Amino acid sequence: MPPWDTKTTPRPYRLPVQRLGLVWGLLIFSLLALGFNLYHLQIYRAPALLEQARNQQMIYMRPYIPRRAIVDRAGNLLATDRLVFTLYAHPNQFKISREAVADRLARPLSQDVQQLLTRLNQRESGISVAGNLSEEVADQIRALRLDGLELVRQYSRLYPQQELVSDVVGYVDLDHKGQAGLEYTQEKALERDVRTLQMSRAGNGALMPDYLPDGLLGFDDQRLQLTIDMRLQRVARSLLKQQVEAYQAKRGAVIVMDVNDGSLLALACEPTFDPNQYSRFDFKLFKNWAVTDLYEPGSTFKPINVAIALEAGVITADDTFHDAGRIKLETWEISNHDYRRVGARGNLNITQILSFSSNVAMVELVKRLTPQQYHEALHNLDLTKPLGIELPGAAAGQLKPLASFQASPVEVATTAFGQGFSLTPLKLAQLHGAIANGGLLVTPHVVRGLVDSENSLTWEPEERRIKRVFSPETTEIVRRKMGETIDAPGGEVVRIPGYEIGGKSGTSQKASPTGGYFRDLKIVSFVATLPITSPQYLVLVVIDEPKGQDLFGSTVAAPLVKSVTEALIAIEGLPPATP
Repeated sequence: MPPWDTKTTPRPYRLPVQRLGLVWGLLIFSLLALGFNLYHLQIYRAPALLEQARNQQMIYMRPYIPRRAIVDRAGNLLATDRLVFTLYAHPNQFKISREAVADRLARPLSQDVQQLLTRLNQRESGISVAGNLSEEVADQIRALRLDGLELVRQYSRLYPQQELVSDVVGYVDLDHKGQAGLEYTQEKALERDVRTLQMSRAGNGALMPDYLPDGLLGFDDQRLQLTIDMRLQRVARSLLKQQVEAYQAKRGAVIVMDVNDGSLLALACEPTFDPNQYSRFDFKLFKNWAVTDLYEPGSTFKPINVAIALEAGVITADDTFHDAGRIKLETWEISNHDYRRVGARGNLNITQILSFSSNVAMVELVKRLTPQQYHEALHNLDLTKPLGIELPGAAAGQLKPLASFQASPVEVATTAFGQGFSLTPLKLAQLHGAIANGGLLVTPHVVRGLVDSENSLTWEPEERRIKRVFSPETTEIVRRKMGETIDAPGGEVVRIPGYEIGGKSGTSQKASPTGGYFRDLKIVSFVATLPITSPQYLVLVVIDEPKGQDLFGSTVAAPLVKSVTEALIAIEGLPPATP
């Protein structure tokens, strides 16, 4: 090689050991990280990711299923679901002027053109124009073929009888949930089974049926049937409303009950509300006060006290009791309502005590019982227990404890003529039902059960409680005495020729929340059963705070009892006992 040739063979390049180790380390770390992430996704998070994917791909829909209808005992419709529409307007999509749209909508909606135009000028889209539109009206709006109008369909609860049975049936709110009456307490019976529809989402977002359960598109024809007779309810409500208005009363109630099984043929309270427009009424009207509110029954409780004494064996049917007109117990004076006019009446038999409604003689009768014996007998009538009726808010009665009852003879005396304790009008009806049916406390009720299209029962409530409180012999005596009361002078206000009716009036002072009684506020009532020899029905009328003159159960409530009883006789076809 020539000395001047400086070209040499190139030496191979070798990475430094440290750099090579760093590269391999990064590669290995990356592989480990990818492996860990793969494990985390495929193993550790797999269940959660699978659920997330299913939620994105699957849709579960619960189609709306109408509530079951409610019908009376004859199958007349009281409540049902109907298809209605809500009309929305989107003015930004109108092809004609808003004035023209308002002009065309005015006729099918039965609204003023100017009012409609004002509404359409509110904003550019999403204006609620009208709700609860029938299918017929919706078809008329569709026929207009106007752009920018949207009809949204939905179901709404309809009460075709309006206020006729509202305090029994109740109402549902905007979410279709029961808020009062049977709509509230019988929610499970009224709601049909709702099946879930499973849908899968395609790649383009479209929904496709994935699983269709059997019977999804069909539903049963069952209806909730009541014991209420719409014909009798209509008569009772109409007459009650007239009487409440005539006496400018605070409120009133009419109860018609089958005494043998406790089924209610009529249960009306006034004032009431229209469930189709419940938001316009005071919420206090949503309850049935004959079931929820307590009052002191007054003289309508006297036949119950007679039965208690007879059952205890401390009196007989032929005993007499002295009526001094008034008596004094400790610092309290008790007198008859007519003492200033007639004074003392002397010895009275049971029929006369009931006929004259003698407080003093009734006190003498109850004195035959010891306070403890009397108190136990009242408790045995389940005065302090709720009735168990299907309506919400049923109240238990109030009775003073035994210690208070024994502390003063005044407590026993006031209870003898129906004051000093309280119960609901329906509880009083139950007690008189026990007198009528031979001594059994039957449970008042308004629900018969679920029936199909053949009117056959497919479900009925659990067996209702029955309790014996009097013997048939005791109740036969009391019924006879109540019948003699109607046959006596003064009973003609309820008497119906040819029919055996027993009854008792009641007039009680209203208790004051601060103690004692209001001097000028009364609750008047009258209860009647028929026929006396073989009772089937009971009619009770209670009027709260009537105003005017001559305010007694025999003058205010009794005429209404007679009118309702006459309607009952006609509707049920009850034959007269005598020609």
